[in-house]
Amino acid sequence: MQLFSTFKHSIHIELAISTLEKKGIEREKIFILPLDNRKEEHKLFDTLHYSDGTSLIDIAAALGTAFAVIGASIGFKLAWGPIYWGLIGASAGFVLGFAIRLFTEKVLKKKQRLLKGVHSELIMIVDCKDEQGELVENILFDHFAFGVAKIK
Repeated sequence: MQLFSTFKHSIHIELAISTLEKKGIEREKIFILPLDNRKEEHKLFDTLHYSDGTSLIDIAAALGTAFAVIGASIGFKLAWGPIYWGLIGASAGFVLGFAIRLFTEKVLKKKQRLLKGVHSELIMIVDCKDEQGELVENILFDHFAFGVAKIK
C-alpha cells in the first residue's frame, strides 16, 4: 500500500518521519518530494478562466461614486453644469481609485510576499503493508498533513 500526503514545509514533516520510523516503517520506504515555487509573478488582471479573488476596481468604484456626487454638487455653481462635472468627478475618482489599488497590489503586496517568504508544499509517499495503512494515515494527520490518499 502506498500513502500520498501533502505537508507545509515545516518541522512537522521531520516529526512525522521520526514517528513513522519508530512505528517500524523503514527510511527507504519514505519518499519526500518538494514542489517548486512559482517563478513568474502573479497576474494582476483576471481572465475568463482564472480569477485570484482580488478586485482592482473596488476602491475605484467607491471613489468614482463619491467624486461624482461632489462634482455634481459643485457643478451647479460652475460653468459647465452638474452633469459634466459629475462625469468629470466620476472619471477622476475612478482613475484615482484604480491607481491606488494598482499601487497596493504591485508594490506593497509584492514586498509582503518577499518578506514573508513563500515556501512550497512537500509531498510524502510512504510505502507500507496493508495492515499499517491506518496507523500511517493517523500519524500523517497528527503531524498536520493537508491531505492523505491511499493506493493499494
